[in-house]
Amino acid sequence: MTAGLLAPVIVGGDGTVTDAAVLRALVRAESALARAWTRVGVAPDAATIAVTKALAAAADEIDVPELAAAAVAGGNPVIPLVVLLKARVAADARVWVHRGATSQDILDTALMLIARDALARIADSMAALEAGLTALATAQRDTAAAARTLTQHAVPTTVGLRAAVWLHGVRRAVARLAAIDPPAQLGGAGGTLASFVQIGGADAAAALPAAFAAELGLATPAAPWHTTRWPVTELGDALVQAVDAVAVIAADVTTLGRTEVGELSEGAGGGSSAMPQKQNPAESVLIRSAALRAPQLGATLHLAAALAVDERPDGAWHAEWPTLQDLLALALGATAHAANLVAGLQVHTDAVARNLARTGGLIVAERLSLVLTPLIGRERVTALVSAASAGGDLAALVRTLPEASDLNVADLLDPAAYTGLAGRLVDDATAPPAPPASPAPPAAAVPPASPEESA
Repeated sequence: MTAGLLAPVIVGGDGTVTDAAVLRALVRAESALARAWTRVGVAPDAATIAVTKALAAAADEIDVPELAAAAVAGGNPVIPLVVLLKARVAADARVWVHRGATSQDILDTALMLIARDALARIADSMAALEAGLTALATAQRDTAAAARTLTQHAVPTTVGLRAAVWLHGVRRAVARLAAIDPPAQLGGAGGTLASFVQIGGADAAAALPAAFAAELGLATPAAPWHTTRWPVTELGDALVQAVDAVAVIAADVTTLGRTEVGELSEGAGGGSSAMPQKQNPAESVLIRSAALRAPQLGATLHLAAALAVDERPDGAWHAEWPTLQDLLALALGATAHAANLVAGLQVHTDAVARNLARTGGLIVAERLSLVLTPLIGRERVTALVSAASAGGDLAALVRTLPEASDLNVADLLDPAAYTGLAGRLVDDATAPPAPPASPAPPAAAVPPASPEESA
C-alpha cells in the first residue's frame, strides 16, 4: 500500500491496513488454524506449539515486495506464503501449516482481522467526535444563525442545532459500525469442508470453524461465504456511511468558513505555498477527499459480490482486496481528522450575527406571513416583503400597518424568537443516555385453587 503521498488523508491511520499489516494477519490466520486443529482434538499439542513458535516472527522477516512478486504466479499471496511458512517449521509439525485450508480461507480471514482492528480505531475516533459535537451543540445551543436552503438564507436556526444534526448522523454511523462482527472464513477448496472431514472426521470438521474463529477473536461463520460476500459488502456500506457522516461536517465547515461568510474556522488552518495570508481548512479538505472516493469503493465491493460466481470467482474476489484496503484506510483517516476538526472548531459569533442580519429581517418572512396573512391577506404580505427586498425598512413597513398596531414588531422580527424547537432538539441530542430500566420483579406465585373453591 502507498505511504499516502498523494492521499494524505490516510497518513497515520493507514498503518492498520498496510501490506505489512495484511502479511501479519495472514500469518496469524495460518498459526490460528494449526491451534484450532488442536482445539478439536486432532492435532497434537506439541505440533501446534511448534508451528506457533516457528511462525511468531515470520511476518517481520518476510519481504513484502518479494512476496507480492511471488503472488503473481498463483494470483494470490497465500500460495507463496505457505511455502515460506512451511520451510520455517520442523518436518514433524510442518503438515499442520495450512492443513486442509484453501487460499481464500486464509486471505478472507486475514482481511476480517484487518477490518476488526481498523473498526476499533474508527470507533475511538467516532467516540471523540461524538464528545466534541456534544460539547459544541451545548455551548452554541442558543446562538441564532441563518439556515440556508439551496444556498440561500431560509429561516433562523441555531449553531447548536446544526451541530446536533451532525451528531445524529455520526451516531447513526456509529450504530452501523458497531453492528459489524467480522467472521472467520473456513470452507476448504470448494466450500464443502471435505478436506477437514478427511483429515479429522465429520465432528471435528464441523467444530473446526468455531475453533478457528475463537483463536482469532472473530465471529463464527454460519457457513462458508466464499461467494456470498455479505461480510464484505455490509462492512463496506458501514464504512461509507461513516465517511458520509463526517463529510457533511467538513462540507459545512468549508462553506461557512469562506472568507466572505466567516462563521466557522478550523483551529489550525493549513498554509499556502504562495499566499502567506491563507489559513486553508486542511482537515475539512482531507475529509472531503475521502468522501469523494469512498462511495465508488463501496460500489466496487457490491459489483464484485454480484459477480462472485461458482465456488470461487475469477477476478471478482481479487478486486475486493485493494478496494477494501483503500476504503478502510479512507475511513480511518476521515474519522480521525473529523475528531480533530471538531475539537478545534471555532465559531465566530460576530460573523454569525452579521450574516443573520444581512437581509434586514427578511429571514423571518415565513413568520411574518403566518402572522400577517390572517390580518391583511396574502397579496399585501407579498407586496410588503417585495418592498423590503427592494431596500425598504421592514420594521417600519410593518409598523405602518394599522392592523399590526397591537403587534410587538421587535419580537416579530427577532430571528432568535423564531427558532422553533431548536433548543429542545439540542437538549434531546445532548442529553446523557437514560440508565437501563431495572427488570420488573417476578410476579407473586398464586397458589392453585382448592377443589372446593373450583367447585
